[in-house]
Amino acid sequence: MPKKQKAKKVVLAYSGGLDTSVIVPWLKNNYGCEVVCVCANLGQEDELDGLEEKALASGASKVYIEDVREEFITDYIFPLIRSGAIYERKYLMGTSVARPLIAKLQVKVAELENADAVSHGATGKGNDQVRFELTYMALNPKLQVIAPWREWEIRSREDALAYAAEYNVPVTATEKSIYSRDRNLMHISHEGGILENPWLEPEESMYMLTNSPEKAPDEPEYVEIEFVAGIPKKINGTAMGPISIMYTLNDLGSKHGIGRTDLVENRLVGMKSHGVYETPGVSILMAAHQALEELTLDRDTLHYKQILALKYADIVYNGQWFTPLREAMDAFMDKTQENNTGTVRLKLYKGNIITVGRQSPYSLYREDYATFGEEDVYNQKDAEGFIKLFGLPLKVQALVDIDGFGRGRYAEPDYSKFKRD
Repeated sequence: MPKKQKAKKVVLAYSGGLDTSVIVPWLKNNYGCEVVCVCANLGQEDELDGLEEKALASGASKVYIEDVREEFITDYIFPLIRSGAIYERKYLMGTSVARPLIAKLQVKVAELENADAVSHGATGKGNDQVRFELTYMALNPKLQVIAPWREWEIRSREDALAYAAEYNVPVTATEKSIYSRDRNLMHISHEGGILENPWLEPEESMYMLTNSPEKAPDEPEYVEIEFVAGIPKKINGTAMGPISIMYTLNDLGSKHGIGRTDLVENRLVGMKSHGVYETPGVSILMAAHQALEELTLDRDTLHYKQILALKYADIVYNGQWFTPLREAMDAFMDKTQENNTGTVRLKLYKGNIITVGRQSPYSLYREDYATFGEEDVYNQKDAEGFIKLFGLPLKVQALVDIDGFGRGRYAEPDYSKFKRD
C-alpha cells in the first residue's frame, strides 16, 4: 500500500476494541507516524481493563486514560436532561453527547504532545465521524484529521481480524461479537447482527445492562429524586454527587427493566439504521425532570421549550456541541430552570416509570387558588368574553363564507339533494 501524507505524531481516540486497535499499526504503516492513544473514562467499566497494556502492545508510544466521568455528567448529560431533548421521540443520545467530550480530550492531548494530527475509528457511513471532526474543527482546525475507515481497504470484521493477526495486535474473544456496541455511564448501544433486519425481535442475550421486564421484580419500587434548579441532588433524601447519582439510578433502572429502546433512526449522513439502546438511569432522570417541570414552568415557556428541545436534539445528534447556537440555547434552558426545584416520586415496575408524586416550593399548581371565592382569582363569567375574542377569527371567516357562498365551509351538506342510483 502506498504511503500516505506524512504525519509526525497522531493522537488516536482509542477504545480498545478491534477497530481502534488495528488503527494503531495501520497509522504507523501508512503515515510513518508516532501514535499516542487517548481513552476517555466515561464509565465503560471492564472495557477499560488492560487497556493501556493492549494499546502499547498494538504499537502505541504512549497512552492517556483520563477519568472524565464527572465532567461528562455535569457538563453534558445534565444539560441534555435539562433541555428535554430526545432524538426522533426515542433516542436519549448517549453516544451522541459523549463524542464531543472525547474529541475535546484528544485536542487537549494533541496540544500537550505537540502532535500534528488526530484520528478516530468512526466509519464513513455513520454519525460519529461528523461529531468527532466538527469538534476538531471548532477547537483546533489546524490539526490534520485522519479517518482510516474512509481510506483503508479493510471492509469487514474478518478483514480487521486478519490485519490484527498480521501485525500481532492482541484480540480478545469478546471483540468477535456480532454486535457493534458503545458503552458509557449514560447507556449502551447495540447495532449489527440480527438488528440489521428490523422485523426480527432482538435476542435477550444481546442486552447487557437491563433485566427484561418479564424477569424484573414482581413488586414495584419507589424512588424520590430531589432537584435544585433542574440538577438532581438527592435520591431518597440522601445527598449524592453526580457520579453516585448516575450509578444509583443505573442500578435501579437496570433492576426493573427500565430504559430499553428499539429505534430505526435517520442518520445525519442520509441513511436509516436500526439500533437498540439501554439507558436505565437517564430514563429515570428524564422522566422525573419532566414531571417537575409540569409544576414549575408556565404554559408558554413549557410549550416553547418543547419546540426548542427538538432543535437541541438535532444539534447534539449532529455533533454541533461546540457551537454558538448550542451555547445560546443552553442560556435559555438555564433560565427555564431557575425555579425548577423540588422532589419527584416515581414507581418503577417492569420496564415502566410511573410518576406518583411531585412537589415544589415554586409550584404553579395551587389548589388553594382554585378554591378561592368567585372574585378572588377566577371569575367564571370572564370566560364568555375570552371565548368570544379567542374565537373571533373563526367567526369572521364563517361570516365571510356565508355572505359570499351562502354557507359556511364546515356546514353539513344537504344530503336530500343527492340522488340514489
